[in-house]
Amino acid sequence: MGIIRFILDKLSKEKLQSPEEKIMYVIAGLGNPDKKYENTRHNIGFDVIDALADKYNISMNEKKHKAICGKGIIAGQKVLLVKPQTYMNLSGDSIAEVLDFYKLDPAEDLLVIFDDISLAPGNIRIRKKGSAGGHNGIKSIIARCGSSDFSRIKVGVGEKPDGWDLADHVLGRFSKEERECVEDAIADASRATELIVLGETDKAMNDYNVKKVK
Repeated sequence: MGIIRFILDKLSKEKLQSPEEKIMYVIAGLGNPDKKYENTRHNIGFDVIDALADKYNISMNEKKHKAICGKGIIAGQKVLLVKPQTYMNLSGDSIAEVLDFYKLDPAEDLLVIFDDISLAPGNIRIRKKGSAGGHNGIKSIIARCGSSDFSRIKVGVGEKPDGWDLADHVLGRFSKEERECVEDAIADASRATELIVLGETDKAMNDYNVKKVK
């Protein structure tokens, strides 16, 4: 009886984990977790995740994998929205744990959304892969996942003013005028995400890799 019960318990646990835990795509937005960083340039990835969660009624109520997560459906695909809570420079610790847990391939199943100082507020740029480009969060993901082959959406936050420290710039907030442009970019990033999840990354690039704001 003991052996039979052990086997049944094991099968029951596997059954609970399989269908429920089966995730087709991971969508991660990068940022810093403390309240003082809310709405800063560096947290634009979190803002896009929040917009997606609102649009698709996904509850961001799970704390695991060193992140705040939410499961839901986007464009017919089961996705996991992820906001790493490791602080930006250690984002890879969280993303690698998520991919390992769900046995996913970053080249096929991961989209990362983050800030880019080389783009003006209001613009986004989509890439299928690439280097870190000086972004510490992406650098961490590449190092921990062992690959730079994953889709990403860069959301423009503007170049730092002359004489400013880079950290002061990215940890600062947008002006009212900039914020209006940023809201448009967040909406574009959300729509681009839908296309990427559907496997239409080329269309997303054609539609949204257009400079809208100088």
